Amino acid sequence: MEINMNIKIIGDSGSDISQEEAKKLGITILPLLCRFDSEEYTDGVSMTHKNFYSKLIETDVFPTTSQVSPYSYEMAFREALTDADYVVCVTISSKLSGCYQSATLAAAEFDGKVFVIDSLQVSVAIKILILQILEIAKTANTIEEALSAFEMARDRVRIIAMLDTLEYLKKGGRISSTVAFAGTLLSIKPVVTVTDGEVILLGQARGSKAVNNKLRELIEAESVDYSLPCALGYTGLSDHLLQKYLEDNKSLYENNIDEISIDSIGCAIGTHVGPGAIAVAFFVK
Repeated sequence: MEINMNIKIIGDSGSDISQEEAKKLGITILPLLCRFDSEEYTDGVSMTHKNFYSKLIETDVFPTTSQVSPYSYEMAFREALTDADYVVCVTISSKLSGCYQSATLAAAEFDGKVFVIDSLQVSVAIKILILQILEIAKTANTIEEALSAFEMARDRVRIIAMLDTLEYLKKGGRISSTVAFAGTLLSIKPVVTVTDGEVILLGQARGSKAVNNKLRELIEAESVDYSLPCALGYTGLSDHLLQKYLEDNKSLYENNIDEISIDSIGCAIGTHVGPGAIAVAFFVK
């Protein structure tokens, strides 16, 4: 029986865990790349989230993102194994990024010491999964027991998000210009989730108040486990829409959670949804 295992957790910036927070948690976060034409930046390292949204809003250039390379994963795994028994790498959904494939390629070099988990999630949903994995790792007796518990936790993570604009989905070719134009005229705001690693439309509402009500309705329909981590995320230069959502939904949180994490969402998701989106991530019972 293995006891007192040292498991090192490695993630990517698609989790929206900042480098500063990663250091406090004792984990490693590898940055995705973000490009504006010929200019290349590392998410959350050479480009802050605020700088990203400033550039996104001010320029007509639509940015592109790319996954962490197999080489970067290999170097991170090698460094982690100098003082860890095992490495567990948690990636942004394989349906939305190539990080999982890159990490799997790199892990093959380490003969059963590195395990890669496809989170099947994005942003703050990955963050709360990693936070729970860190707790599970403290009490697991074997790596097999730990991995089984990690996957069970992953299957209980949910995220629900509201998009403030359809413009960036149009720019990225996700919807037609006609649909985006009609949506803008009618102030239609889509509400989405991530299911089996893919973004799924849950519904839509007209106007911010209706959206907040829709978010509440969808969250209340779930059996939220408030004893486990919960997080909120926002895109853009300001969190005012998220603060409005919190004000409108005090009863959902104030009696259930002592402190809730609020995080800025970076380029991995912000590129495609634009500013003004808000997201709620939680575990179900």
